[in-house]
Amino acid sequence: MKIDIIGDIHGCFDEFYELTEKLGYAWKNGYPVHSSRKLAFVGDLADRGPQSIKVIETVIKITENQAGYYVPGNHCNKLYRYMLGNKVQVAHGLETTAAELEALEEDERKHIYQSFMKLYEQSPLYQVLDEGRLVIAHAGIRADYIGKTHKKVKEFVLYGDITGQTNPDGTPVRRDWAKLYKGKPFIVYGHTPVREARFVGDTVNIDTGAVFGGYLTALRYPEKEVVSVKSSLPYDESRFREIDGGA
Repeated sequence: MKIDIIGDIHGCFDEFYELTEKLGYAWKNGYPVHSSRKLAFVGDLADRGPQSIKVIETVIKITENQAGYYVPGNHCNKLYRYMLGNKVQVAHGLETTAAELEALEEDERKHIYQSFMKLYEQSPLYQVLDEGRLVIAHAGIRADYIGKTHKKVKEFVLYGDITGQTNPDGTPVRRDWAKLYKGKPFIVYGHTPVREARFVGDTVNIDTGAVFGGYLTALRYPEKEVVSVKSSLPYDESRFREIDGGA
């Protein structure tokens, strides 16, 4: 099984396109294809970046054509709840996706709603691939949570190992679960922007902050080779937060 797992895209379609070409994919019928590899996504396709809808539409085509795998991130979860009509705060990036949706003709908007909600509803909380040797989860997963889907697993997979406390900028304080991970599967995740792919034991964080001016990164599996492209967006140093090393 050969997979290229892409970190949090957050509407950075141009970087996504460039990265897939760098990985050797050819774009046909509106999505990237490869003769011997598939793509996978750690979630957070939309919000903050300039072309969230284009990213969403492409990933839908990829999954519909069995050319890749997707797991939802916390921004995907919030967008889904927004589309359901639930009361959510249209902030922290969702406002950019909402504005894109509002600019569409009604029929086109309805189609995006239906297709994204279907993608979300049909996707697992996390992907277990390569006969259990690989797990893709948006914010990571504890070894004892693999194979389970209860409420605490969902919270961990979407938000990480949160403490209940908040940082000065309002983001949740997270424990560094990767340092404690002793499971057998190799875990690929994103969610917390890091300056470069962060390998800790049998885990790697590939969210290198494309939407904050960093890089969009892919991990080639099973090679465990990192391939990145530079973001075209302005660099925001404050978004690259060190993870609390506490247990």
